[in-house]
Amino acid sequence: MTPLDLAGYLIAVLMTAVALWRMPAALWGDEEDKRRRALWGCYAGFAAALWTKTRAVRIALNDSAVTDLAVLIKHYTATIAILAILSYIVAIYGQYPDGGAVPRHVRFARAIQQVATKASIATLILLTVLFFTVVDRSVPSDRFVADHAGQWGATLYMSVFYLYLGAASAVCAYQWALATAGAGMRHLRIGLGMMTFAMFIGVGYTVSRTLFLWVSAIDTPSESFALRFDEITEAAQVVLFAFFAVGASIPALSKGRRRAKLWRAQVKLHGLWRELMTAFPEQPFDPPASLARELTRFDTPADLRIDRWAADIADAVEKLRHYVPDTLLPAAKNAAADGTADAEKAGPLTEAYWIKAALTAKNSGTPASTAAAVETQHATDQDGEVAWLVRVATAYRTVPQDRAAQVLAAALPPAAPGPSTATAAPRTASTEETA
Repeated sequence: MTPLDLAGYLIAVLMTAVALWRMPAALWGDEEDKRRRALWGCYAGFAAALWTKTRAVRIALNDSAVTDLAVLIKHYTATIAILAILSYIVAIYGQYPDGGAVPRHVRFARAIQQVATKASIATLILLTVLFFTVVDRSVPSDRFVADHAGQWGATLYMSVFYLYLGAASAVCAYQWALATAGAGMRHLRIGLGMMTFAMFIGVGYTVSRTLFLWVSAIDTPSESFALRFDEITEAAQVVLFAFFAVGASIPALSKGRRRAKLWRAQVKLHGLWRELMTAFPEQPFDPPASLARELTRFDTPADLRIDRWAADIADAVEKLRHYVPDTLLPAAKNAAADGTADAEKAGPLTEAYWIKAALTAKNSGTPASTAAAVETQHATDQDGEVAWLVRVATAYRTVPQDRAAQVLAAALPPAAPGPSTATAAPRTASTEETA
């Protein structure tokens, strides 16, 4: 296996990984993510095309009943991928009023997209006809361009595909160059810049290969020169897809980091949320499930689920205030002070003691009464509230049930004393005096 063959496998794996990574957001995400289905279609199409270029797959397909089948499949999938990315370019510009001013580059993209579908269908039909009629497929090939250099049929066939590919690459390079110049965030500029560079490589790749084929049709090159040229341009295409895959992934990394942060928050909040929702089953939209089930709910975005959990916890804590006395708060503070000397940890630990003791009171059958006093946490935003609840939930897992019961007992008023001899004696003395 040559280094170029190994690079082909690696780039196919990379593009496949990107397609799999972006698939959940494209298929099950919110409206904004659904618009990115076109981009995911581009990843999936190019991943399929790249696999047909790997040595094992292309040899198996080329030696099949349909000679050089890998070439036709590669061009089919690449054409569909190009159509998907042209559709995505239009989708990302958003909506503009019909009577308002629409930027020139947006009008240009829309015009391209309007003819892209028809051009794609025409390209696929023409490629199919040329492949089965004018291309010499008497002998299976390994490097199609090098093996067919100097043949008019293959030159015409590849020119049709390269015309479509080169035009699409030029459109993408133009649009992404404009987007790079106007991007405000650094990671977005880097990602778009890498994708723009990849498209410029694509333009150079198609132009150079088209010229090579037509020059070869006039003056047939040596076998070694044709093979060397094919390897150089194939290496350039590997670089192209590497820049495209990495560049397309960079802008999504910030969103991916946020999703990972939300998943970690769910893991930490789940225990506290589930105990509270078990105590108040009418509170949540759906009955609380296991952590694995909650993490694999694709019908609701993670950020919305976390917001709901935060609201559920806050509402449950508000209801628990009716089952405990005002004295539970100082008792929880004392327990937290005994549990940690860290002032930053004392606040969440106090809240954890209060919640667990209040749950103990509610679950033991204490009747509801007036609301007890609690300390209000003033979060500046939703992220701040979630961060606070995560710290509370972390502390909550460290509070033993028996210790929570002790805190509750310390907060309750002492039981009323029974009759004593001190109260009985006066009644006896009074009897004697009467006698």
